[in-house]
Amino acid sequence: MGRIKVNLTLDAEVAEAARALGLNMSRLAEAAIVEAAKHERNRLWREENSQAIATYSEEVARDGLPLSHLRSF
Repeated sequence: MGRIKVNLTLDAEVAEAARALGLNMSRLAEAAIVEAAKHERNRLWREENSQAIATYSEEVARDGLPLSHLRSF
């Protein structure tokens, strides 16, 4: 996928410091957005599947891990 231009508003001091240090603000912003999107997708998945996770946790607490009798450690 190609790259597109977007507008971002940054604190002036932050932008000046990044420029002075020779940092690529576009790449840093992109990496931060990728990471934030990953965390948000994970949070949404956990929220959407919370009932199944709770049910499984209850089953494990009550019955132990499935196939635990086959574990060699």
